[in-house]
Amino acid sequence: MANTIPSAKKVRHEMEMFGDVRVDNYYWLRDDSRSDPEVLSYLHQENAYTDSVMSGTKQLEDRIYTEIRGRIKEDDISAPSRRGPYYYYRRNLEGKEYVQHCRCSVPASTAPTSVYDTMPTGPDAPPEHIILDENVKALEHTYYSIGSFKVSPNNKLVAYTEDTKGDEIYTVYIIDAESGILVGKPLVGAITSYLEWAGDEALVYVTMDEILRPDKVWLHKLGTNQSDDSCLYHEKDETFSLDLQASESKKYLFVASESKITRFVFYLDTSKPENGLLVLTPRMTGIDTSASHRGNHFFIQRRSDECFNSELLACPVENISATSVILPHRPSVKLQDIQLFTDHLAVHERENGLPRITVYRLPAVGEPLERLQGGRAVDFVDPVYSADPLESEFESSVLRFSYSSMRTPLSVYDYDMDTGVSVLKKIETVLGGFDASNYVTERQRATASDGVQIPISIIYRKNLVKLDGADPLLLYGYGSYEICIDPTFKASRLSLLDRGFIYAIAHIRGGGEMGKQWYENGKLLKKKNTFTDFIACAEYLIDKKYCSKEKLCINGRSAGGLLIGAVVNMRPDLFKAAVAGVPFVDVVTTMLDPTIPLTTSEWEEWGDPRKEEFYSYIKSYSPVDNVKAQNYPDILVTAGLNDPRVMYSEPAKFVAKLRDMKTDDNLLLFKCEMGAGHFSKSGRFEKLQEDAFTYTFILNALKMLGSDQQ
Repeated sequence: MANTIPSAKKVRHEMEMFGDVRVDNYYWLRDDSRSDPEVLSYLHQENAYTDSVMSGTKQLEDRIYTEIRGRIKEDDISAPSRRGPYYYYRRNLEGKEYVQHCRCSVPASTAPTSVYDTMPTGPDAPPEHIILDENVKALEHTYYSIGSFKVSPNNKLVAYTEDTKGDEIYTVYIIDAESGILVGKPLVGAITSYLEWAGDEALVYVTMDEILRPDKVWLHKLGTNQSDDSCLYHEKDETFSLDLQASESKKYLFVASESKITRFVFYLDTSKPENGLLVLTPRMTGIDTSASHRGNHFFIQRRSDECFNSELLACPVENISATSVILPHRPSVKLQDIQLFTDHLAVHERENGLPRITVYRLPAVGEPLERLQGGRAVDFVDPVYSADPLESEFESSVLRFSYSSMRTPLSVYDYDMDTGVSVLKKIETVLGGFDASNYVTERQRATASDGVQIPISIIYRKNLVKLDGADPLLLYGYGSYEICIDPTFKASRLSLLDRGFIYAIAHIRGGGEMGKQWYENGKLLKKKNTFTDFIACAEYLIDKKYCSKEKLCINGRSAGGLLIGAVVNMRPDLFKAAVAGVPFVDVVTTMLDPTIPLTTSEWEEWGDPRKEEFYSYIKSYSPVDNVKAQNYPDILVTAGLNDPRVMYSEPAKFVAKLRDMKTDDNLLLFKCEMGAGHFSKSGRFEKLQEDAFTYTFILNALKMLGSDQQ
């Protein structure tokens, strides 16, 4: 019966470590082949139960989906990017889930790239050419995602990576940019999305081992068989994985091998790829480096225990040991990234939890590089915002970046690094009468249990919120991997804000918002700070009358799902409803099993539980190990059957154990996507349907169905 609460059978499975025995009655739910009929039957039962329970609110879900979709300008293009003789851009079509990759010629009379450069439109404009239509490719698959889309330096070929399962294993295709005809055979195997051109005749790509760790980098020459590809480097240390990127100048590729605390870099001259990789920065434990290139210098970002927020070095290409510091370490400013140009350097930094961009003019190529002086800061208008680098043209003075805040839709700006002029090139169109002035954004701070101030970003619609404790609030958190959850705009969120919700982001430790030490104080044996920070933020919002316990809902995904699992175990009384998306909840078992993807590379994030100190600490917060006989809030848990990052069995076990032990009659729903991975469904409208489902669950938990259900 679909409306019967599922009950997973118990099969006692004991795991002993350091004299401690853990019993996992639901260990049998793990099936690496994802084909066991009994496991699949249980997942289908859970899905059927979820569908049955939510059928009563389907009308509301459909209405919210219609609202969300109605805000999208479905027929639209991205901000065109000028590259050589072409403008490149992506086009969305009305009613279509996926994008078209397009280009058109730059008219011969067009001036050099500037912030005022605009792609011609209208009857006299050069014709549009569709290089690749993802909608056509996706017809044959239930899941479709392109990881990389790389145009060759001479603009004649395109190489792209394609995932048709959601398992993040890609196939590489090379096509003629004009005809779309396949060039050579596809590259297959356990290939990542990392892909770069090494000149016009060769590609560099990265493959994974059996636990999906990127461990080998390969050179493929066009016109040869994949079996003849040469392995440029094999990283044998299971705690390290490889990544690949091109310099802005396109003259070098950089291959980095990294763990969570160490990163070292090789370089490849794209004019002589057959010469292979050369060491740029040596392997030194605790030293994290990344590289860029311009003229006759490499630029190296270097992080260490002493320089925890990173310093910027430069060295001559011909003498890489002769490094000099051009931007010293600053304890309160985190060096996040750099972008190089022929005459300029853009430095992406963070201070006081907010991003900033500072631009420096560089001396002519060939002249000595001194310490950077006289930088010009890019101005931003909102009190809390997000700003990120976008690919820019190396041989220009135009820096392109994206800008957004909780009330400012995603915007693309071109910034003239000579004059300081910013020109808005594109802003996300939000239909349905959206007016940013109706919304208030704030930055507040909660005091953590150890006295640290935790930033909270807040948005609400000012004419609907009373701030008397009766307003509903959705609090989001992540807090891992030094990832910054900056306040950005999301059009679907308006369906909550326009129903009187307050939306808040807790910038908790374990993230990178406040610098490297913010991260260090929320990992390993300090991981619980992530959870107690979130609880402190929740209590602050209640204390300051943004909401009450009865109106507070929480949401987190992946490592943020671990956060949700941990805090509902620790303080179930504090929340009315919780949504845990693809949550990493079986931390001890996963971290003890090096055959599971990501485990070996994650020991520096969570700790290695093969050591007793870490075993005991992780066990004390791992959600599956801490489910208790107590009342829990309404909970929605999601998973993806093909997820390579968080195995579906982790959330499945968590739900099964909660069903067995919790002492309340509150809703517990589990939704497992049977044809998707970690990043859920692949189509843009399918993703909106998931937002509508989640919001409906939250509104139902708060009994805010009201006139929506009529």
